[in-house]
Amino acid sequence: MRESASGDSEPRFTLLGPVRAWRGGDPLPTGSPNQRALLVALLLREGRTTTPAELIDSLWGDEPPSTALAVVRTYASRLRKILDPRVLVSESGGYAMRALPRDAVDLWVARDLAEEAERARAAGDPCQARDALDRALALWDGEPLAGVPGPYAEVQRARLEEWRLQLLESRLDMDLEQGRHAEVVAELIALTVAHPLRERLRELLMLALYRSGRQAEALAVYADTRRLLQNELGVDPHPGLSDLQQRILQADPALAEPSAPVAGSAAAAPVVPAQLPAGIPDFTGRAAFVEQLRDLLGSGQGGVMAVSSLTGIGGVGKTALAVQVAHQASDAFPDGQLYVDLRGAGPHPAKPASVLGSFLRALGTPDPAIPDSAEERAALYRSLLRGRRTLVVLDNARDAAQVRPLLPGTPGSAALVTSRVRMLDLEGAHLVDLDVMSSREGLALFTRIVGEERVAAEPEAAMEVIEACGRLPLAIRIAASRLAARRRWTVSVLAVKLADERRRLDELRAGDLAVKATFELGYGQLEPAQARAFRLLGLADVPDISLAAAAALLDLPAEDAEDLLESLVDTSLLESAAPGRYHFHDLVRLYARACAERDEPPSEREAALSRLLDFHLATATQAYAAERPGDRVVEHLHDAGRPGLSFTGPREAQDWLYAEAGPLLSVVRRSARQPLLLGRAVDTLWAALDLSEGSKARAYEETALALCGAARAEGDRRAEARALVTVAHAHVISGRFEEADGAAARAVELSTGTDPLTTAWACFRRGVIAQYQRRLADGDGYLLQAADGFRACGDWPGEAMALSSLSRLRMAAGRPEEAVQLARQGMEMYDAMGQALRGGNAGYALALAVAATGEPATALRLLGEALEVFRGGRQLFWQSMTHYRMAEIQLAQGAPAVAAVAAEAALAPLDEVGGDVWRANALTLLGRALARLGQSGRAKSCWREALALYEELGSDEARDLRDLLHEGAASALAS
Repeated sequence: MRESASGDSEPRFTLLGPVRAWRGGDPLPTGSPNQRALLVALLLREGRTTTPAELIDSLWGDEPPSTALAVVRTYASRLRKILDPRVLVSESGGYAMRALPRDAVDLWVARDLAEEAERARAAGDPCQARDALDRALALWDGEPLAGVPGPYAEVQRARLEEWRLQLLESRLDMDLEQGRHAEVVAELIALTVAHPLRERLRELLMLALYRSGRQAEALAVYADTRRLLQNELGVDPHPGLSDLQQRILQADPALAEPSAPVAGSAAAAPVVPAQLPAGIPDFTGRAAFVEQLRDLLGSGQGGVMAVSSLTGIGGVGKTALAVQVAHQASDAFPDGQLYVDLRGAGPHPAKPASVLGSFLRALGTPDPAIPDSAEERAALYRSLLRGRRTLVVLDNARDAAQVRPLLPGTPGSAALVTSRVRMLDLEGAHLVDLDVMSSREGLALFTRIVGEERVAAEPEAAMEVIEACGRLPLAIRIAASRLAARRRWTVSVLAVKLADERRRLDELRAGDLAVKATFELGYGQLEPAQARAFRLLGLADVPDISLAAAAALLDLPAEDAEDLLESLVDTSLLESAAPGRYHFHDLVRLYARACAERDEPPSEREAALSRLLDFHLATATQAYAAERPGDRVVEHLHDAGRPGLSFTGPREAQDWLYAEAGPLLSVVRRSARQPLLLGRAVDTLWAALDLSEGSKARAYEETALALCGAARAEGDRRAEARALVTVAHAHVISGRFEEADGAAARAVELSTGTDPLTTAWACFRRGVIAQYQRRLADGDGYLLQAADGFRACGDWPGEAMALSSLSRLRMAAGRPEEAVQLARQGMEMYDAMGQALRGGNAGYALALAVAATGEPATALRLLGEALEVFRGGRQLFWQSMTHYRMAEIQLAQGAPAVAAVAAEAALAPLDEVGGDVWRANALTLLGRALARLGQSGRAKSCWREALALYEELGSDEARDLRDLLHEGAASALAS
């Protein structure tokens, strides 16, 4: 829109596209869709007073809400504050827009320009008339009144669209009068496709084709029109069209020449193509990319700039971004903009020779002058662009070979290329990889389509939809469009539909838009080996995968697997966030899995999953052995049948285990569905035991429960017993002692007499659980039984572990001297085997024992050493427990400030690992320390939170805590 003659103080409005308002260069908020509808109703009446009844009818038609009048007044009041009381006035009980100059509204400017065109044409100045119409049409920015609801807006939208087409037909008529027939053919073809029943456009197209020497095509247009009108409406073409057909058949000389001359020399005037598609009205986000690419294209650095990457997976918004950038950069290219969809993702990509032919026509070259060979066409194309500043947008390119002939050959022009393939071999190209939207951008796009009111009512559900769409713009647009078309759906309904991974891709379809179809185009271009790798990677269904694991899955040497995976990265179907690690976009992963289930035979699917599981079993076993020298567990696990990775020491083993935690647990869960893989899956989980005490504790527990259920369903007693041992341990970490003891007892029952090492582990778990439940005699018996079992199996680390736990139990039973002796025995055994990580547990037990014998300083030193071991081993649970014990000792030593710090440190890891009982314990202790410091308010707050947790658990500690709260901080000091 033209700059306001009244300066920056007056508001300005656009109606010929999305409804917007500005003051100066700053956008003004227009409120909800209904509030914008009221603004539109006032602006379209151009200063006339509109009654509330008319506004209510405009917004809601025959079914207004009971609060309609109040709502209209509220909207009017809000708009008056935003715009200015002088602009939106109340009079005679109604409202009117006043004090606005003619150039304040783009529609008013367009109307003035149309009138200017009529005057110029009547005065015999067709060039000025055409220029005025061009400027009027340029004010349209997509669908008029876009997104504005209500019956009045709907009627006006149709009226404005009809008026635009009338202006367009007038301008095209002037083009033909001025001999521009060759230039307008492509535009007319596109328009007749978009508006097939508009006979005036058909008539103009026939005349343009005839004057371009394409008589047969012109007659074919008439035949198509006649057939279409008969089929759709049961009528014949209007007389003017029929008359034109007859004149073409008779080669009427009067048709051959334009009726008005072109200003200046038609032959000398260069054609200025303007082929860019319309921008997307609700284009959202990507601000950094838009700015970067716009500046790059218009920087005038002296060379051809081929930006090949706008590269990314299908549906990520490459075309939308390219068109947006091209429109913003168009001022830097006064000699025109060329655009073509190269159809590179489909089975029939455009041939460069054909594209060059269409470009040459767009640049004013008559058909007889267009060479036959692609090489000659490319040479002529570059010659025509010499000395000109033209932007060439090559959308959806297949590869660099398709693009090279279409690049301008001289400085000044630029090429913007989009493709799913990273064109590393496109010389001089500036590569930009386009990722999915941020959550904020995705929500903004979703909101623009669905409407602010519906999204604001359910913001959490809206974010669930965005994440289910993987923040892929196409998926978000489809989901939002489906919701916008279903007024009775809530956002939550859509979120529930998309939550089902098996149905998600089918749900993401709207009209001719479908996420699955977009992925299918890319999948269809893969070579057989690439397609197999794509399917099998989808079958793994893991969050990400290492090169080593992928090589095992594909049954290939690592070098060959890497070549395949990198080729998939270049197609944008796979992503590589770091060297040697690969992952799918969430929706691509679902599509790849569906392809595997559809295209791979069951035997190959099972074999591939078996290979992947074996890799994780073999490597997890190596990691377990590296951290626990001498541990006999590894000898009792399944033989993986293939080598895994090996490690130089415990640190490297731990790094692998935590880096692979997500994929490993995912593969184990998926393998639980296959009876032949179940035993190996359970053993893989056992070998990954360290994950149960770190940041993956909750995922570990869920996996253990899944394996336990699968083994029970299959009747596999050995697998179930081993799975129950992992379940019991996971339940202890989460503080569910009753469930833990039930699992361990069942494991003892299933394994006794058949799997002695599992029996020893199950007894050990029962002993630890009994200690926490204060069943000290039972626990003593279980731990002695466990120590005997480990000793019989020759498992010295297991025996040391049982002795360390027995030390803690004896200390709890008031036998500190025995506790010290047992803990020292355990430490000596660990030290002899070089097991630093497990030795930390023995040091922890020894610290508790010596604290009970009156050596707090020694106990704190030992706990400090144990804490460093646990930190090195990433054992969050034991870090928390160690801080807790340090706080207990420090509080008893009269150092409440230090104890409070330690108690806080005990709480921190419990956000990731551990259950409510451990959190309640730490809060109770922190409260005691704070009470000693005189901070009774904070202390009571901690105790209240702890009491709520204890009461929910049904724990006996709740009674003691109630006493603390009733007695207050003073009683806490004495306790």
